[in-house]
Amino acid sequence: MTEDSPLPIVELRDVDKRYGEGPLILDKISFSAKRGDFITLIGPSGCGKSTILKLISGLNPISGGRIVVDGLEPANAVEKLAFVFQEPTLLPWRTVAQNVEVPMRLHGSDAKLRAEVVRKSLSLVGLADRMDYYPRQLSGGQKMRVSIARALSVSPRILLLDEPFGALDEMTRDHLNEELLAIRQQLAWTAFFVTHSVSEAVFLSNRIIVLSANPGRVHSEVRVDFPYPRTEETRESAAFGKMVAEVSKILRSVERLH
Repeated sequence: MTEDSPLPIVELRDVDKRYGEGPLILDKISFSAKRGDFITLIGPSGCGKSTILKLISGLNPISGGRIVVDGLEPANAVEKLAFVFQEPTLLPWRTVAQNVEVPMRLHGSDAKLRAEVVRKSLSLVGLADRMDYYPRQLSGGQKMRVSIARALSVSPRILLLDEPFGALDEMTRDHLNEELLAIRQQLAWTAFFVTHSVSEAVFLSNRIIVLSANPGRVHSEVRVDFPYPRTEETRESAAFGKMVAEVSKILRSVERLH
C-alpha cells in the first residue's frame, strides 16, 4: 500500500471479542482510519477500549469479523505499529538510552543505528540531556516521555496509546498532549488513543469514537474540526468548551444506558 493510498490504514469489520467461553466483550465493532487520523476511543469502564487496541496490535486475537492493518492481518503487521501502555514499563536497571533502544535490539539493529535513533527519539520528547539517567531519577511525566520515545524508535506508521497520561496531574497531562501533537506533526503517524478524559479526547483528536458497554459497541462518532497545531489557546476558546460539553453529554447518555 502506497503512502498516498485512498484505502484505510486500519479497518475493523464487524469485530467480535470474547475470552474463552465468557461473555461477549465487543460486538460488531466497525470503523476505519485513514492515514494521519488521530482517533480517540472513549466510553464507560468495561466497554472494551483497551481491548480494541490490543486487537489492532495483534496482542489478542479477534473472535469474529476482520481487522486489516495497512493491508495485512494484525499478526503480520507488528512492525508497522508501536504501543504505549498506561504505565511506562521501563527497566529500572537500564538507563534512559538503554530503555529506548530495547525494541531496536530485539529487531537486531546495529549499535551505530541504535545510538543515532536513540538521540533522535529522545530529542523529540525533550529528554536528550537525560539519556544517561535511570528511571528512578525521572518524574512521572519524564518516564512517560521515555516510553513514547521507545515507541517512536521503531518508526511506526501507527501508534497505539492506552491512557498513557491518566496517572499524571492535569498540568503535566496538558503539556504532554501538546508535545504529542507536535511530534505527530513531524512524523505523521496515525494514532489510536484511549482516555477517560473528554477534554483530552477533544484536544488531541480529529475523530472521537464513543463506545457503549456490555458488550462494547460503537455508539456514535464525533468529528473534531479544530485545526492543528492545537495550543493552550485552543483549550481556552469558547468553541473548545462547547465541544467538550457536547461530547460529555453524549458520554453521560451512554452511561445511563447501563
